[in-house]
Amino acid sequence: MKYVDEFRDVDITKKLINKIYKKFEGRDINKRVNIMEVCGTHTMSIYKNGIDKLLPKNINLLSGPGCPVCVTDTSYVDSAIDLSKNKNIIICTFSDMLRVLGSKSSLSNEKLNGSNIVSIYSPLDCIYIANKNKEKEVIFLGVGFETTIPIIGLTIKKAYESNINNFSLLSSLKTMPNAMKKLILDPKAYIDGFICPGHVGSVIGTDDFDKLARENNMPMVMAGFEHVDIVYAIYSLCEMIENKEYKCKNQYKRAVRDNGNKLAKNVINEVFEITNSNWRGLGNIKDTGLKIKEKYKQFDAIYKFKLNIEESNHINGCLCGEVLRGVKKPTQCKLFKSKCTPLNPIGPCMVSQEGTCANFYRYVLEDNI
Repeated sequence: MKYVDEFRDVDITKKLINKIYKKFEGRDINKRVNIMEVCGTHTMSIYKNGIDKLLPKNINLLSGPGCPVCVTDTSYVDSAIDLSKNKNIIICTFSDMLRVLGSKSSLSNEKLNGSNIVSIYSPLDCIYIANKNKEKEVIFLGVGFETTIPIIGLTIKKAYESNINNFSLLSSLKTMPNAMKKLILDPKAYIDGFICPGHVGSVIGTDDFDKLARENNMPMVMAGFEHVDIVYAIYSLCEMIENKEYKCKNQYKRAVRDNGNKLAKNVINEVFEITNSNWRGLGNIKDTGLKIKEKYKQFDAIYKFKLNIEESNHINGCLCGEVLRGVKKPTQCKLFKSKCTPLNPIGPCMVSQEGTCANFYRYVLEDNI
């Protein structure tokens, strides 16, 4: 179990936590260090392992916009729902999108009402479904970051090479570095350092994050997802903040190279081009989305069905947007736990297992432990 057991060693974690405590000995408890983890898997690991409860009170952990379901705009969900009502369309999606509320309904409700909506494990499943249902249009809901974009690109390439004409992608694909820049520049988001998303890093590498860190005087650490990974990243960030060290340290070298995965990046660059994107809570951010290039435009559902997806207003009272920016904690939302629960999610942060609200509900609340 090389490269696994070492990062699950409780004794190593204890030693690192002791080192962190020594750094804050004698410091005013009100002088906080705000560290944001961007990836939803980091969020889940932090609360599942109780890391937030083990750290000094001086360290304030913030959860960022690293859950793709959570940052998907309401208008995108509404467009998917509208398409699902067409009897000649089969909607294919990852299951965590089913319960996300649009302005009036959800894909789960539409499925109960007879819409042909299929949960899949891989975008490549759409090719099989399209071949079996040539009289219908198969639309895949492309929601995700750099981690899932290469396999989506491969699916489009395969459809192109196989002359499949009844498949298209409704894209809400997003890229992370410029979204992090938006947070750095947000006057309400007080962030002292970032734990960078390891999954994204395994595809695009650390170079973009290192450039972002140096240009904006922001310490960053690329980290894995075991408890040793995360606590070591927090310890390193405390040192970097103290020493005013502005770069991205790669502490996930077992999976992340500085220049990323060349094959995966080549697929992304071949199929997609950079565009703007609507982010829940962050608004429309320049150069944080991907759209299908002209060569593969026949597989673009927005082009194929002449859709116009604009930024929309979100559910009244839901603070998912503020939570995703690190400005609010889930417990500050009046809907949290009272009306919004994992069994009855109102905001997308309660839907996804990577959502901050879902993890707060599951692991943080004392009466749920």
